Amino acid sequence: MKTIDEMLHLDLLTPEQHAQIGAWIAQAGSAEEILKMPAPLWQALERASAAMGLDQDLARDPRFDEVDAL
Repeated sequence: MKTIDEMLHLDLLTPEQHAQIGAWIAQAGSAEEILKMPAPLWQALERASAAMGLDQDLARDPRFDEVDAL
């Protein structure tokens, strides 16, 4: 929910889209149920995700910073 809240704050989702997506996620009992979200809501999420660069972040290899030995 934090991510869709940020999408709303950045005006990447309308208040109505935010409410509908939030309600869908809240009622979904599993990831499979979330995947059944209506196409217009998925499209809104995809556009917002692209604008935020989330796809690139998820595709990037994890960064492991060196940790000083204790």
